[in-house]
Amino acid sequence: MSGSINTINISTPINKDILKSLRAGDNVLLTGTIYTARDAAHKRFMGCIDRGESLPLSLDSQIIYYCGPTPPTPKRCIGSAGPTTSSRMDRCAPYILRKTGLAAMIGKGGRGVDVINSIKECGAVYFAATGGAGALISSCIKSSHIICYEDLGPEAVYKFEVEALPLTVAVDSLGNDLYVLGPQEYLSQKSR
Repeated sequence: MSGSINTINISTPINKDILKSLRAGDNVLLTGTIYTARDAAHKRFMGCIDRGESLPLSLDSQIIYYCGPTPPTPKRCIGSAGPTTSSRMDRCAPYILRKTGLAAMIGKGGRGVDVINSIKECGAVYFAATGGAGALISSCIKSSHIICYEDLGPEAVYKFEVEALPLTVAVDSLGNDLYVLGPQEYLSQKSR
């Protein structure tokens, strides 16, 4: 984690070399396609993989956003679209990372050791979105439509086209964890 603020513009499709260059604490503006998936969709993904079936969408080199959006508002294609707590997907995330080629995840809060180890193993990245900022985040979403699992309501898998979505690298491809490094840096500066 560096002492200066570094903002990096990245676009999808995600290039693995770009992911490797990101470091915990980097600020990112993401533009392109991302997919939403929460608990219920993750369970269905795992069921498909276990049965040897194809997923309803390819997750190879894609980004999953842990989000269950609210219905569209009169002026936007989607309502509030804030992140959900990522640890709810920790049971599924290592398996999905290893089996699908998923490039990155977006959510809020820390991740478990197994997820961080899988991120390192797969060269993936975990981005944090600001919790409580669902209305702000929705202003970055330029289009939205359901891809699959419509019966899940807000937990259906949506395809979002986003523009300059503000994120922070929370766990980089080396396993550096902002949720550990941030407090350590704060305490070291405080003791000076």
